[in-house]
Amino acid sequence: MACVLAIETSCDETSVAVVKDRHCCSNVVTSQIPVHRQYGGVVPEVASRSHLETINQAIAQSLAEAQLDWGAIDGIAATCAPGLVGSLLVGLTAAKTLAIVHQKPFIGVHHLEGHIYATYLSEPELEPPFLCLLVSGGHTSLIYVKDCGHYETLGETRDDAAGEAFDKVARLLKLSYPGGPVIDRLAKEGNPKAFPLPEGKVSRPNGGYHPYDSSFSGLKTAVLRLVQKLGQDESELPVPDIAASFQDTVARALTKRAIACARDYGLNTIAVGGGVAANSGLRKHLHEAAVEHNLRVLFPPLMYCTDNAAMIGCAAADHLNLGHISPLTLGVQSRLPLTRVMELYKS
Repeated sequence: MACVLAIETSCDETSVAVVKDRHCCSNVVTSQIPVHRQYGGVVPEVASRSHLETINQAIAQSLAEAQLDWGAIDGIAATCAPGLVGSLLVGLTAAKTLAIVHQKPFIGVHHLEGHIYATYLSEPELEPPFLCLLVSGGHTSLIYVKDCGHYETLGETRDDAAGEAFDKVARLLKLSYPGGPVIDRLAKEGNPKAFPLPEGKVSRPNGGYHPYDSSFSGLKTAVLRLVQKLGQDESELPVPDIAASFQDTVARALTKRAIACARDYGLNTIAVGGGVAANSGLRKHLHEAAVEHNLRVLFPPLMYCTDNAAMIGCAAADHLNLGHISPLTLGVQSRLPLTRVMELYKS
């Protein structure tokens, strides 16, 4: 039963957690949203500097909250890919240093594998195979989870990720950053049928549409055209109705693809991960569709939907239990396919 201290700094959250197998002992998250809100998005250089300012305190706080000392820690983990290179370097350097000083194994973790493992924190008995719908600001994928470190991507977005689309539409509606939570809140006050919006389909070269791939660029453009059209009238924009219509379209598109993929591959469980997993519209649509098709759908608690070190630690603990150790020469990568996870570990 491995106990791991894990660090997550792939974007704009500085997070440190202690995880023992699939139990979270502590999970400290310092958000940079107030820092980046004035820019309308994450500024990489600002994010890196903010990680440097908070990482040491987060490490100390996480150990204190777990009520453990370094003797109880079996390994040190950090997100090493994908993400912002400067941000990743802060966490990776801190983890390697701790591993050397305390003579512990070092485990590099793929950020997307962490999002898959977020569900394990609330469902520790979950075992592969199952389908993961991973929806975040940078990724929208349908992943066949075969085993720890072994994944197959069955569907993905061809342009904007779902979370990215939420942020862009929020900007069009002059809402605050990040866009997901504010659109979700306003959508509850609006009519999801007020404005018919295009779902976005991906054509196949030989005709028809790809059943699992997504596209949100056209939907974003449709909202832009709608806002421009309604803006010609001097009356106030019906923002809640636009938000509800947009969110409902995204939720229906993701649900349709996830259900079809699970049924086609004979998988009876769908685990959802990533920031958009917190969206109430997606949760409602997917739960209802899963019941209709006799499937099980699992959403992680809201605290584990956005970036956090607990999910990284959960993945790292499984790898460590299997004897997967990363070399201290491991570097960071801004992009790395999930299918290449096992390249992070010594044979």
